[in-house]
Amino acid sequence: MASQSLQHRFLNDQDPTVDREPKRTNAKRASRSQLAVAVPVSLTMTIILLFGSGRKYHALAKPFWFPPLWLIHQASLWSSSLMGFAAWLVWADGGLHLQTDALPLYAAQIALNIVWSPLVLVIGARSLGFMFCAVNVGTLLACSYHFGRVNPSAKVLVKACAAWEAYLAVVTFKLIFL
Repeated sequence: MASQSLQHRFLNDQDPTVDREPKRTNAKRASRSQLAVAVPVSLTMTIILLFGSGRKYHALAKPFWFPPLWLIHQASLWSSSLMGFAAWLVWADGGLHLQTDALPLYAAQIALNIVWSPLVLVIGARSLGFMFCAVNVGTLLACSYHFGRVNPSAKVLVKACAAWEAYLAVVTFKLIFL
């Protein structure tokens, strides 16, 4: 059995009609995966750079369990990268085409995630920010359901993002009463 495999490999190495060039599909997939993660992370980074000072957040007398601003920004970046990777996993399995609700839910989640920081940290619209957080948690849970039908690993990643967003919703709710 092993000699047949070696003989087959030798014959293919000698055959000029066998294409020995590396396939470019792996390179295309790698660049698309980088793009899938880079777009939401870039959008989140832009929002942090434009609206991330959070002077109103710093000025509040907060309980000890409130996260510092740098932690909010770091966790938001990690959440964006996890969501981008989860979306890529679903896309790679063909799920964004098969699951008609997956792509609009993912786009809505990105938009809701981007809006929270300017609303709460800069403008100080805490009630509206809480509503956006609550809707984003629901959107993430719906994404988790639809992504999980295609790729179970993507479902786990989205649930981690939903846990962060739920914590952020609790913090935002508490900010309403400070």
